[in-house]
Amino acid sequence: MRRLAPRPLSAALTPLVGGLTPATPLARVQQLWPQVAGAAIASAARPAALADGVLTVRCEAAVWAQEIELVGEVLVERLNEALHEPVVRRLRCHAG
Repeated sequence: MRRLAPRPLSAALTPLVGGLTPATPLARVQQLWPQVAGAAIASAARPAALADGVLTVRCEAAVWAQEIELVGEVLVERLNEALHEPVVRRLRCHAG
């Protein structure tokens, strides 16, 4: 009997992980964030909370918070487009 080469663990876990994601608006935003915000912003900032349409974004530095605030309207528009519904009204960015 010939043994197959080891397969990456991710091949077995990927189908399971998809079902574990909470079905909340924040979880959906967090999942779409890298695609919507782009690699540079996604590496420096993460959605942390969503309440009454206000998405709180935690940024690694104050300069990133300012930059994201400047493009906030565009990001809100892209997020809502990707979500297929108006979930986010505005962004609030915090450093730290």
